[in-house]
Amino acid sequence: MKYFDGNEEALETRAEINMSPLIDMTFLLLIFFMVTAVFVQESGIKVDKPRAATADSVAQDNLLITLARDGSVHYGGREVSPSQLPSIVKSVQGGVLPVVIVADEEVPTGTLVHIIDLCRLGGAVEVNIAANKGKP
Repeated sequence: MKYFDGNEEALETRAEINMSPLIDMTFLLLIFFMVTAVFVQESGIKVDKPRAATADSVAQDNLLITLARDGSVHYGGREVSPSQLPSIVKSVQGGVLPVVIVADEEVPTGTLVHIIDLCRLGGAVEVNIAANKGKP
């Protein structure tokens, strides 16, 4: 942009940076990353998951069921009866989404197998057990 201070020979050009487009783009990028961010779903129950060297990641879209150390079953942050699991699995996902059971490592194997069986009776095709990656 040229500035005139009264002397025609002293016209000078000053370089300026318009900050408005830069701020607009920064906010647009911020909004984009906030909208596309994937949030991790947690059960809200304190569980010590077992470790497995072969643990893999699963898809974010899943039905999360927590099995606490005392044997209580939780879904959606509230305690449910094990007999309710088949109806919960049917109503929530109809057998399409995988079920992930987050079980404490102190839970007896028989209880875990019973919960897996109840999920399959509800129509779940894929039932996974959550574990932390690492050596057992």
